[in-house]
Amino acid sequence: MNFYNKAKICIIYAFISFSLATSCSKRVNEDSKVFTNYVNPLIGTGGHGHTFPGATVPFGMLQVSPDNGVSGWDWCSGYHISDSTMIGFSHLHLSGTGIGDLGDIRFMPINKKVDLAQTFQSRKDIPFKSNYSHENETSEAGYYSVFLEDFNIRAELTSDLRTAYHKYTFAENDPQSVVIDLGYTFNWDTAVISNLEIKDKFTVTGFRHSKGWANNQKVFFVAKFSKSIKEFDLVSDKAYKDQVSVTGVKTSAQLYFNDLSDDELKVKVGLSSVSIANAIENITDSSHNFDIARKKASKSWNQALSKIKIETPVDSLKTIFYTALYHAQLAPVTFSDRNGEFRMGNDSISKADNFIVYSTLSLWDTFRAQQPLLTLLEPNKVSDIINSMLMYYEPKGVLPVWTLYGNETNTMTGFHSIPVIAEAYLKGIKGFDINKAYQAMKVTMLQDNLDIKSSNNFITTNVFFHEDRGLDDYKKYGYIPCDLLEESVTITLEYAYDDWCVAQVAKALGEIEDYDYFMNRSKSYTNLFDSNSGFMRGKFQDGKTWRKPFDPKHSAHRIKADYTEGNAWQHSWFVPHDVKNLIKLHGGNELFSEKLEQLFAESSEINGENISNDISGLIGQYAHGNEPSHHIAYLFNHANKPWLTQYWVNQILKTQYNTTPDGLSGNEDCGQMSAWYVFSSMGLYSMNPVSGNYEIGSPLFEKTTLSISDEIFFIIEAEHVSEKNIYIQSATLNGSNYNKTFISHKQILKGGTLKFVMGPEPNKNWGV
Repeated sequence: MNFYNKAKICIIYAFISFSLATSCSKRVNEDSKVFTNYVNPLIGTGGHGHTFPGATVPFGMLQVSPDNGVSGWDWCSGYHISDSTMIGFSHLHLSGTGIGDLGDIRFMPINKKVDLAQTFQSRKDIPFKSNYSHENETSEAGYYSVFLEDFNIRAELTSDLRTAYHKYTFAENDPQSVVIDLGYTFNWDTAVISNLEIKDKFTVTGFRHSKGWANNQKVFFVAKFSKSIKEFDLVSDKAYKDQVSVTGVKTSAQLYFNDLSDDELKVKVGLSSVSIANAIENITDSSHNFDIARKKASKSWNQALSKIKIETPVDSLKTIFYTALYHAQLAPVTFSDRNGEFRMGNDSISKADNFIVYSTLSLWDTFRAQQPLLTLLEPNKVSDIINSMLMYYEPKGVLPVWTLYGNETNTMTGFHSIPVIAEAYLKGIKGFDINKAYQAMKVTMLQDNLDIKSSNNFITTNVFFHEDRGLDDYKKYGYIPCDLLEESVTITLEYAYDDWCVAQVAKALGEIEDYDYFMNRSKSYTNLFDSNSGFMRGKFQDGKTWRKPFDPKHSAHRIKADYTEGNAWQHSWFVPHDVKNLIKLHGGNELFSEKLEQLFAESSEINGENISNDISGLIGQYAHGNEPSHHIAYLFNHANKPWLTQYWVNQILKTQYNTTPDGLSGNEDCGQMSAWYVFSSMGLYSMNPVSGNYEIGSPLFEKTTLSISDEIFFIIEAEHVSEKNIYIQSATLNGSNYNKTFISHKQILKGGTLKFVMGPEPNKNWGV
């Protein structure tokens, strides 16, 4: 071969190599933009995570997801990875809570006629249940599919903001049928009355009213099928009815379809809390193009996830991070219809004209990190959430505690709408009436037995909250006596924090008298600190006598309990608004740090006959599986030992999260468990959200880019970070030395670069 030919071949090979390299580089670059590739919704479906694997979009109204059909705490979302039986796909689910509610409007594709009139005492009685294998199951952001073995059917689900889409692929020439079940319930929810109507040959409508954790839950629906209904069976309260509409406590239907030449049957479902007419209007479009809906759902998730870009060579960290970011944006859920209407807990219909109303407000959990995360990612949604709170406030004159499907469940301690509102206002988030919000905050924390006229001229009358939530006792004694109310220590500590939050808004608004009053009350926690034991303890009405015997490892769930879902070790640190004084109460930095280190070093046994199931994810007595512990590791920063914050945060990140279904150490709780990971893995945490500062911990990633806007980015770099290099050696902010253990929200909003140099040993001079 002559030189010319050799050269020609070399040029060709070089061109091919360059093309391949360019192609691979382009593919890698494109893959890095598909953040949904790293989302695994099955994380948290095992253990006590209580997440659901089905399809939804960010903050979507519907969560169309599979139901296993058995009662049990670990089936709160309707599904658990340990199960292999399916009874259908319902349209409303809770993500990671400890409450088994929702599961409304269930569909199940089958290929044979079944008897719906029989009594279903338990899942084993259900004639349309099916076995399935996790090997034939796919769960992605915005998409779910499973093969139903008993019926030889592939079921696929996707969703948009207010519409669910189903696609069922039957075996060739098999009968095509769908069961709609509005009666069978498990866990907490019980049907009160339901209705099914064959509206026309393509459409079924109905409603389901139920009572459970949400005391007045009314769900209206419309289902539009891609094929005509050949015939149908309607059942009401165990009796077949020869009519096109049935109403009863428990109703169900079996639909049979024409056109077996096409193996695919599609259905789209709209829901509403108001009416069937609104459910019809909530359906996004008239087509049955499942694949387009699936692509749109994936695109909406990719856009939501793209606001934080991480760079790390460890793919498992990407999976944990982006799944956490996904879980942190499932709730609160859209509740108002396209026309702005929604149903209140008192059955009245309200309308929001210029904002979306949200429900599933798990505020005891989410005020800590999930809501602060939204102030960075979705500030406009934060203002809508606050406007929603204010609408829920109007009928009762008390801000929401835990709102589910427009109902106040009055669950958990404190009034943590208050820190959410205070945080948003002090961070400069607009879009809500701060004067109205402040009035609501003040009224909620005072609740004097008077009619109160608010600044927008509506009258509110105080309701039962002031009595059974202990505010009268709190005001009378300066704490809540343990002989007057369960969980008195936790409630006192949380009211003290809520008071401090009200005080900060009062100060910003120039309400100095209010500021002084609430600041004074925010020190109520000091009345429960026992200097001899170093714990917050239950105290009787006399103001002198502690509850005895005292065991800081003792847990009692709800009954004869001084602490909410925990013990003295876990709850005695909740003074995020006054850490300096908490340290002083312990005797200074050294004694405080020793006590904190003891928390992590203690043996992990929990004592008592009625131990709370929520105590999980234990490192010593630190319990990461429940929210009261989430701020604790960051307290070392305030005791001039930030390297201990760095060490323990890193340990929690490494031991309490993984890529398996058991990858969460406790209830996901509507995004809080995951939001902790999102913040902490970046190297930040909102220990006291209303302060406007983020504590600095130990970043996991080489680089994190937070999109503040299309033009402004805040970058966190961690040079030399690795499995061993977990300690901050030095830091710079925009090129200047940075020696603080916190950074403010305002600094982040300006954009810039916070750069850490990491090492294997602590630098005990940095941040001190």
